[in-house]
Amino acid sequence: MYITIPGLDDGITLKAIFTTRFGGVSSPPYDTLNLSFQRDDDRNNVIENYRLLSNETGIPPDHMVLTWQVHGDKISMVDKSHCGMGLVREHELGYTDGLITAEKNIALVTIHADCVPVYLYDPVNSVIALVHSGWRGTLLNIAAKAIKLMKGRYNCKAGNIIAAVGPHIRKCCFEVRNDVYDIFLEKFPYYSYLFEPYGNNYRIDLEGIITRTLIAEGLDTRNIHDIKRCTVCEKGLFFSHRGGHGNTGAGAAVLMMVG
Repeated sequence: MYITIPGLDDGITLKAIFTTRFGGVSSPPYDTLNLSFQRDDDRNNVIENYRLLSNETGIPPDHMVLTWQVHGDKISMVDKSHCGMGLVREHELGYTDGLITAEKNIALVTIHADCVPVYLYDPVNSVIALVHSGWRGTLLNIAAKAIKLMKGRYNCKAGNIIAAVGPHIRKCCFEVRNDVYDIFLEKFPYYSYLFEPYGNNYRIDLEGIITRTLIAEGLDTRNIHDIKRCTVCEKGLFFSHRGGHGNTGAGAAVLMMVG
C-alpha cells in the first residue's frame, strides 16, 4: 500500500510515506488505490481508499490536510483548524501545491502521478513541509520557496532541515520538446548539464534541479536524501501520468510529526 521515505520516516517521531497503486477499491484505470479527487474516479471509492490508508498508517482521516493542486507555487501554513480539509470537510485553502505546519499529528498530503514530492523536516524547531513540484512547480522553485517560508515564518535554520525527494518521473523518462527545454534553460542556465539531448528532444533531471535549489538555500548535502525511484519505470507499482498515457489515478505523499 505504501513505501516509507528513507532518511525521514522512523515510525516513531515522524511518518513519511508514498503510496503505491495497490490496496484500494478503485476500478481501472484508477486501480486500485487512487487518492486523487481531481480524477474522474467515483468519489466514494476515493474516500474508501483514504479509509483503508488510514487503517494501515494509523493516521485518522480527520487529521489529514489535502491540497488542491494546480502546478503552482502557493504554499499554505496549516494548523489543527485545517484538519480533515479536502477529505472529511470542504477545502478552504484554495489552490495550493504545498503545506507547512509546526503542529504534531497533522498529516500533510500532496497528490502525485509523476510530479516530484519534496519532504522537508526541521527536527530542531519541529516544523515540516511537503510540496508537489511538477515541472512547472520546479520552474517556479516551489521547494526553495518552502525553505524560505520555514526560515522566515518559523525561524528554521537551513542547516537543520532534512529533505527527501520521493518517487517521480526521473531523467530517464522525462523527455521534453524544445519549447519546454528552452524554458528550463532560461530559468536554470547554470544547471544546463542536467539537460541531456535525446534525439530531437531533451531529458531533464528534475531531482537534480530541486536538490541544487535546496543547497542554494543553505541545506547541507548530507541532509538531502533521494529515494532514486522512477514512477514511469515502476508504473506497475506507482501511478504514472506519462506511463498511463494521461489516463490513470494518483498516489499520495504523506508527512506527519507524531506527538
